[in-house]
Amino acid sequence: MSDQLDLFDPRPGLVGKDHPDTSAAAAISVMPRTGTQRRKVLDHIGRCGYDGATDAELQAALDLSGNSQRPRRVELVEAGLIIDSGRRRAGHIVWVLS
Repeated sequence: MSDQLDLFDPRPGLVGKDHPDTSAAAAISVMPRTGTQRRKVLDHIGRCGYDGATDAELQAALDLSGNSQRPRRVELVEAGLIIDSGRRRAGHIVWVLS
């Protein structure tokens, strides 16, 4: 069994296995659509795994300006999809999947 999260499975971090299907459906409804900047930020953080990514790293990896990337990250935090890892790199917050 792999410990790697599946970004297409809404249950890890969002819905417990003992929650009803309606909770899973609600979690799916808040997932960003493929191809959007928000989804690109989410997918990149997911690919980074435990190492996570800072805002500056996300901007460089995804070729996004800070004015485009930061609001997408805030939306993901507010949706409960990513969290502050509690770690810092070069003084910046490292974001990981929730």
